[in-house]
Amino acid sequence: MDQVGLVLIGHGSKLPYSKDTLEKLANMVQRMQKFKIVEVGFIVRNKPTLQEAIKNAVDKGAKKVVIIPIFLARGKHTEDDIPAILSSNMETDKRSSQEIEIIYGAPLGPDKRLAEIVEEKALEALGKKYTPPQKNKKMNLRQEIDDFNISGLEIMESSLRTLRQLIPEVLERVPKSHVPIIERVVHATANPEFARLLVIGEKAIEAGVNSIKAGANVITDVKMVKAGINETGLRKFGGKVITYIDDDRSINLATRTSITRAAAAMHILLEEASDGCIIAIGNSPTATFEVVNAVRRRSINPALIIATPVGFIGAERSKEEVLNLPVPSIIVKGPKGGSAVAVAIVNTLLSIAENTLPLKNMAS
Repeated sequence: MDQVGLVLIGHGSKLPYSKDTLEKLANMVQRMQKFKIVEVGFIVRNKPTLQEAIKNAVDKGAKKVVIIPIFLARGKHTEDDIPAILSSNMETDKRSSQEIEIIYGAPLGPDKRLAEIVEEKALEALGKKYTPPQKNKKMNLRQEIDDFNISGLEIMESSLRTLRQLIPEVLERVPKSHVPIIERVVHATANPEFARLLVIGEKAIEAGVNSIKAGANVITDVKMVKAGINETGLRKFGGKVITYIDDDRSINLATRTSITRAAAAMHILLEEASDGCIIAIGNSPTATFEVVNAVRRRSINPALIIATPVGFIGAERSKEEVLNLPVPSIIVKGPKGGSAVAVAIVNTLLSIAENTLPLKNMAS
């Protein structure tokens, strides 16, 4: 984090204590020691400007600058004015050959910690003593409902801010195109360890997105993966999600040959599948081995293999075999994985294909 600068951006005021308050807040954040470079900037009236604040951070060694608007809610300043200033700043950086990554965060929004501050100020105004909430005190159901009475977008943004604090070293060293996959998997599993277990092939994301845009089908091993994938979005491109786990042919083949139904289903699916499809396995190591064998026999040439089977018998080895194939792949190292991981990866690729999660702006 030594080369990451944090800039707190305020509105600006002719009253001096507005600037003083923001500067004191910046000093508090810096003393928390996560960010060694902390600057303040203002949209109007006060100095430094946002551009000057970014330059100050860069002059202190920042290669990446995070901008946090100190506003309670989204509005004209956060949605129009600040992005316009940042766009102008990026053009200046291009002309000066500077390579500075700018990450624009969300305003403060509704947060339980802010609610506690409001409660404290209200009690102070009444001349009453404020008692900090007990951290281990169990909330009643009504409180829990009230805390989550916010939009899905706000919940997602809050979750992303939290998980980014848990895996900063991973997000800083991986290619930018890998960030949305990692974030979505960690969010789906609530397990930061997956950020370190994911292995994303060099051209895997590009291959998956192009395949979706071309209308390719997604082949899965189990119904849980199929149920989680956004098939409505996939169908807009002409693709669909297919699993044969309940197909009579799979059941008969599994009974006749004493293999798992997932392996039998995948065997039959791969005989009918077209080249350029996406294979997403979230549960079955035996289905993964079927894919490996089919690719080696050259009976199928998928655009991308997503292999996240889970288990202590065969899962780790099956994923290692996938890595050795001449096909772009995304896997989870070791015995961990699961259908939720495979679903999160496919849905993220779909979001990128739909331009709702553009590659050029994944970390903002």
